[in-house]
Amino acid sequence: MTLLGAISRNGLWLGAFAALTTLTIVWTEINTRDAIIASERAAEARQLLEIFPRETHDNSLIDEPIQLSANDPLLNLRQSRSGYVARREGRVVGVILPTTARDGYSGDIRFLVGVRVNGSVAGVRAVSHRETPGLGDKVDLKKSPWILGFDDRSLSAPASSDWSVRKDGGVFDQFTGATITPRASVAAVRRTLEYVELHHAQLFETTSPQGENDE
Repeated sequence: MTLLGAISRNGLWLGAFAALTTLTIVWTEINTRDAIIASERAAEARQLLEIFPRETHDNSLIDEPIQLSANDPLLNLRQSRSGYVARREGRVVGVILPTTARDGYSGDIRFLVGVRVNGSVAGVRAVSHRETPGLGDKVDLKKSPWILGFDDRSLSAPASSDWSVRKDGGVFDQFTGATITPRASVAAVRRTLEYVELHHAQLFETTSPQGENDE
């Protein structure tokens, strides 16, 4: 066999191998895509239920998304994302909104913030961050209960001047050796409450004053 023939044959084998590899990757992706989506959906649904437990509503949170636009100055989203609605007997009793603290120590910190119809915080969870292990990562409930300090807070409790970490004269604890992360988190949650107050009628499908439909 000539050198040219050998090169041609090897080229054909390499091409066939590449095509087979590509087909295998595509086949694997197609056959695992649904399973991955289902797994991600189940994980997100569990996280939503940490904020609004089953006894607080009678709808499926994950099945009532609300689309939120990117770059709102209060939510600070990098791209459009979904919020969720909690209902009881057809009435909206709470919403869960995504929000981003863009000024974390190591970049963006993404949260889900649950807010009741009366404007109080039902719960906050950090869903994505790159904060320093052992310091800033205490924003994650798996690392520290710090995030639970937002529960039941509102724009009036504490007072506006107290919506900051203790180092800045507020009521929220900072982390030992780390202030940037909690400072950014407190500001992000407060901005989310301001967003809810501004869009209250639209989010809760009512023109009634806040708190009128409280349970």
